[in-house]
Amino acid sequence: MNVFLWILQGLLAATMLAAGGGKLAQPYEKTAESMAWAKSFSAGQVKTIGALEVLAALGLILPAVTGIATVLTPLAAVGVALIMIGAVVTHARRSEWPNVGINVVLLVIAAVIAWGRFGPYAW
Repeated sequence: MNVFLWILQGLLAATMLAAGGGKLAQPYEKTAESMAWAKSFSAGQVKTIGALEVLAALGLILPAVTGIATVLTPLAAVGVALIMIGAVVTHARRSEWPNVGINVVLLVIAAVIAWGRFGPYAW
């Protein structure tokens, strides 16, 4: 189960790093062109979401790898779950159903990681 959780952590971290990095690296206008939902938010809000996604990616991996403050790994998973709840609400309001599905999958992965790392498979 530990290996399974590590795989989930790596996949979720890579996804969050790519998503957040893209939001941080591109100008707001370009992000709003490629992601219609971004037009509902200010440039600062989109950049904040991107920064939170990058921090979550780092939190899913670094504490566990270094063995320092390992409680941050499941907390990062909870943070991803909260971000995904917000994403589900945003996309559902806009009737962007394929995006809702993706966000629900990421939410479930984050919940499994949080359950496993807080519970029976903690460090």
